[in-house]
Amino acid sequence: MATARGTWGYRDRFGDDFGRTYFRRFGPGVVSSVGLGTYLGDPTETVDGEYERALVAGLEGGCNVVDTASNYRCGRSERVVGQALERADVDRSTVVVATKGGFLPFDGARPDDPAGYLRERFVDDGPVDPADLAAGQHCIAPEFVDTMVDRSLDRLGVETVDCYYVHNPETQLRIRSREGVYDQLEATFERLERRVDDGDIGGYGVATWEAFRRPPDHDSHLSLPTVIERARRAAETVGREECGFVAIQLPFSAVMADAFTTPAHEFEGERRSALSVAHALDVDVFTSASLAQGDLVRGLPAGVDAELGGDTPAQRAINFARSAPGVTCALVGTSDRDHVAENVAAGTFDPLGARAFDAVFE
Repeated sequence: MATARGTWGYRDRFGDDFGRTYFRRFGPGVVSSVGLGTYLGDPTETVDGEYERALVAGLEGGCNVVDTASNYRCGRSERVVGQALERADVDRSTVVVATKGGFLPFDGARPDDPAGYLRERFVDDGPVDPADLAAGQHCIAPEFVDTMVDRSLDRLGVETVDCYYVHNPETQLRIRSREGVYDQLEATFERLERRVDDGDIGGYGVATWEAFRRPPDHDSHLSLPTVIERARRAAETVGREECGFVAIQLPFSAVMADAFTTPAHEFEGERRSALSVAHALDVDVFTSASLAQGDLVRGLPAGVDAELGGDTPAQRAINFARSAPGVTCALVGTSDRDHVAENVAAGTFDPLGARAFDAVFE
């Protein structure tokens, strides 16, 4: 697993190659503020090879955060991350590995009968109760998430996942009330607290797409303060003094800035944004879709570009995402080694500070 000594040593390995704010605190260690994502791409051996080479380049070039999920690319992304960790000239203790569970995954390829496959593998004789299944493919019940932790450990080939996310819990709002979702999250958090105790995961969190950036009247809204409170209750129930809830993941970019601009959460008597609440509650934030899944490589919105450091639109977009107050790391997915080098080079610039970032939205 990632350790304080390993991650600080990783930072020291690069000396003054990066800007002074590039490496940031995460738990007792540090992480690069540009991370490696593995979401996009076809589930093929060709893309596997491209991802492996890109991940190795990133790990050896200054990114010590890798993010994946059990369902990405039909389960292939987790296996490729494990292969890259083996191949790269870095010690496992230097890299923060994050993955997610919530969507029922395929195994290597999309089957001819997806619904039948998922029913046979996970429902008929598996860990999923049909009453917990949303949209035919989503479950966050404790038994299923527990099974997915084991599956991820095996596919990644690691003894510990540093951060394990419950994936898109807002999907469950299609079949149950908000209070019902909070109850199920708390039950699953209890199971994850025990996995922290067992050393299988270093910590856990929630990865969302809409839940934390939408206002309370939106169908997909979940309250971040309530989710964190449920995690703290779970830790107390299990008897752990320190809660294992360490991070959230949510989309954030120059064209999707709701996590900063939308006061979506009731907290301490006022409405505050997701980033503000996470910062106040000492929860790290990892941003997804930092390049808007590639759209921002062609340029940023008018009025934003000039405020950022970087030689290319992609670098400026990355620096926008990692500049936001409260953001620990901006995740960027690519299977192209040249793009990885370009993305990592964004870290040689010190991006605009919080005060300047506020000015962008005045």
